[in-house]
Amino acid sequence: MPVVKLDPASTLPADGTAGALAGRVWRPEAKGPSVVAIRADGVFDLSKTFPTMRDLCETADPAAALKAASGERVGDLASILANTAEHARDASKPWLLAPVDLQSVKAAGVTFAVSMLERVIEERARGDMSAAAVIREEILAKVGDDLSKLKPGGPEAMRLKELLVSQGAWSQYLEVGIGPDAEIFTKAPVMAAVGTGADAGLHPISTWNNPEPEVVLVIASDGRIVGGTLGNDVNLRDVEGRSALLLGKAKDNNASATLGPFIRFFDATFSLDDLRKSELKLTVEGDDGFKLQGASSLTKISRDLADLAGQMLNKNHQYPDGAVLYTGTLFAPVEDRDAPGQGFTHKLGDVVTISAPKLGALVNRMKRTDECAPWTFGISHLMRNLAARGLI
Repeated sequence: MPVVKLDPASTLPADGTAGALAGRVWRPEAKGPSVVAIRADGVFDLSKTFPTMRDLCETADPAAALKAASGERVGDLASILANTAEHARDASKPWLLAPVDLQSVKAAGVTFAVSMLERVIEERARGDMSAAAVIREEILAKVGDDLSKLKPGGPEAMRLKELLVSQGAWSQYLEVGIGPDAEIFTKAPVMAAVGTGADAGLHPISTWNNPEPEVVLVIASDGRIVGGTLGNDVNLRDVEGRSALLLGKAKDNNASATLGPFIRFFDATFSLDDLRKSELKLTVEGDDGFKLQGASSLTKISRDLADLAGQMLNKNHQYPDGAVLYTGTLFAPVEDRDAPGQGFTHKLGDVVTISAPKLGALVNRMKRTDECAPWTFGISHLMRNLAARGLI
């Protein structure tokens, strides 16, 4: 399988450590994780001030709190990154984890016009990859390929809905794509996400799947969006295409939620508007010599990021430990990888890199979910570890 190599130059944002960057590191000597600050002179353990990332995110100004906090220097970023790739790790040395802990891991689906149409195609194909090309032509002939100007829930969107219903072409995916209510679902249990350098999971029942490069909002319990990170909302197109009721099986699997490399908090160098303008790049490199490149521009999203956060956390649903929210993707690969008309699907060993200038790069290698490292360190383990370390 291909080798994942991580270093500061390829992992950090374009402006290096100029922003307020926080992460989590596994510390073997402590047998547990620590919240860390990523600074020009090294990686610093802030766990005595912030035992969990949740605690840091709940402060009035996480960026200022991060910059003001002092702590033990764990090491230099280059050494920690070099030890983060799962297949080449020395378990006696520290490595990066997903940068969240007690936050709920949520996701918004069908937030871009192109990905919305691909969901409709999956539904019509009933998970059959070979039927997708023909169905794609039929759907585009009816609805067109540019719905980006439609405001979900707006008058024009509702008129389009009525037209499609009259033509027998309505879909549950169009409902959440242009209707008033966003699709918000649970991507993974608390503590189950994996970070950069980790193997990411593909359920072995799937033969049609793809990466989903996304900006992920970091949201405090009071609804404030305090920062962002990158995520791969790994998608099993055939499973969800068989039935939308299989969304949980398609999305929530071992190592199938990747986040990282760091959280970047809002400060003078980075804002919500920067997230709104994010241009994500995706590269998939296979052991077979295949290379796929794609992009996802947040400027083309159908729903504003603040609206998505508000639909997730409000008077009807609270998250006392905060949440992170995958915001959807424009990327929907249709390029043939093998036989003509078969489109794209992952092969084991694919290395997926998702990057954005302000957020850095998230890198994962694809494996079967049952061959990825099992998830064994949950909330109870974290609480016991922090208590044994005298941090709570």
